[in-house]
Amino acid sequence: VREKRRCVDGRVYGDGNSVPRTQWRTGVQAHRSVLVSGRNRDQAETDRYWNAIVNHGGEESACGWCKDKWGLSWQITPTALMDAITDPDPAAAKRAFDAMMEMGKIDIAAIEAARRG
Repeated sequence: VREKRRCVDGRVYGDGNSVPRTQWRTGVQAHRSVLVSGRNRDQAETDRYWNAIVNHGGEESACGWCKDKWGLSWQITPTALMDAITDPDPAAAKRAFDAMMEMGKIDIAAIEAARRG
């Protein structure tokens, strides 16, 4: 996995080339991905990014991932998700992570409810 971080218009973006773990040995070409993380303050902003990609020829995936019409994968990760999955209480972090694993677009209220238990 190669990864770079960029700051564009005051926002941090990470991008990288990766191959899904199950395909490491099959010679499958790496796919391009972008992580939009840490600056999505609320559900409205998360929805805005998600909908801008999915509603314009993209497609939904799991765990906050979606793919744009050119095949570039994006993970839309709000600050609340990052805070929840790095909670100092391992049980709270696990509940939040498990909730995320069941989602397409991240639902901040559901993540926070899972974190609280």
